[in-house]
Amino acid sequence: MFGTIVLVTLLVIVAATVLSTAYVVRQQHVAVIERLGKFDSIKGPGFHVKVPFVDRQFDVDLMTEDQHMTFDAKTSDNVTIELDVSIQYHVEGSDEGVWKSRYTLTDPVGQMKDYLADALRSQIPNRSLDEVFSEKDSIAAAIDEAVAAKMLQYGIVLVTTLITSIRLPREVQESMNHIIASKNNLESAKNDANAEKAKTVIAAQARAEAMAAEGQGIADQRVAIARGIKESIDTIKGSELTEADANRLFEFTQWIDMMRGFADKGASTVVLPNDFKESASQFDEFLAARETPRPGGTNK
Repeated sequence: MFGTIVLVTLLVIVAATVLSTAYVVRQQHVAVIERLGKFDSIKGPGFHVKVPFVDRQFDVDLMTEDQHMTFDAKTSDNVTIELDVSIQYHVEGSDEGVWKSRYTLTDPVGQMKDYLADALRSQIPNRSLDEVFSEKDSIAAAIDEAVAAKMLQYGIVLVTTLITSIRLPREVQESMNHIIASKNNLESAKNDANAEKAKTVIAAQARAEAMAAEGQGIADQRVAIARGIKESIDTIKGSELTEADANRLFEFTQWIDMMRGFADKGASTVVLPNDFKESASQFDEFLAARETPRPGGTNK
């Protein structure tokens, strides 16, 4: 019975010794080995053995990590803004980089945040609010360059820095929205006014062209009427009638056509002379006036 207890005790001691001696380092990790509290070596991924109760290993992750931070800053036009910044970083994979990340800096993330805040507050005050929005990428590149060089001294590689969001105070946001809405309304009003102006100009041009065409039609019509009258008079003159009789006949015919036009229009009121003899005498006087010689010896 006593022998069994001793055997079990020895097995437990051996197992504990093996477990405290052997260790495995995962991929994308390294192990920093300290012997009696002093740095001894760095072990890569795989199975390793250490001196029990003398050596201690500390796991160091080499994979890229992501951190999100928020900073406030004031622009050159005195607007306080909040910036959301995303950084990606990892431990530099060489033995020197691993040693620096382990023994030179206790809080890499906190230190990076301080450096980023300082770099941002040296960039933002030099720019107006509009410039901060338009030059967001160049600001991120500038602070990335400044902070990356400093963090590399501690074995930390800063992969990238991104400004993911810029937040404004509520009253500034509302004011900007109002300005943008006013600009859009003004542009819309200008477009409507230009469209209405174009319609007016096109309509005026169309009316002018229509009136020109109508005027040309009336002129052509009058020319055709004058030509027809001349031909009618020439025809009448070619008959046995005298010129005075021919003119009298032509003008009587014109009077008949005029009266027929009134009749074709339907109910109309026509004022006629009470005594056609008086009208006839007036007509004779008209013809006589036409036949009176004019200065220069021409009758027209």
